[in-house]
Amino acid sequence: GEDSRSFHISTQGTPPSTAGAGETLSSITAVAGGQLTLECPVDAVPPPRIEWHREGSPLREDARRQTLAEGRILRIQAVGTEDSGEYICRAGTMPGNTSLRFQVEIHG
Repeated sequence: GEDSRSFHISTQGTPPSTAGAGETLSSITAVAGGQLTLECPVDAVPPPRIEWHREGSPLREDARRQTLAEGRILRIQAVGTEDSGEYICRAGTMPGNTSLRFQVEIHG
């Protein structure tokens, strides 16, 4: 005979060392006052639309924060502790597309 069991596991929150399906997590440390560059590697041709988010909200570009290379690169000048947190780049607009998470820590 054969025996089979089914389990349903529920977790709340995501442990910092793991990422959800289709995501990769990178931990980045930078020094306050320096420059931070995050890259979202995309090989597709033509390149998909890339969106950057910080702490769950769309990232707004300004004099310090700029996206380069069709959105693949996010560059932050003169970083400060307020720039710490989770950054996500999403390639494409369809559900299930790859996203890359960066946990950024700035030391003053």
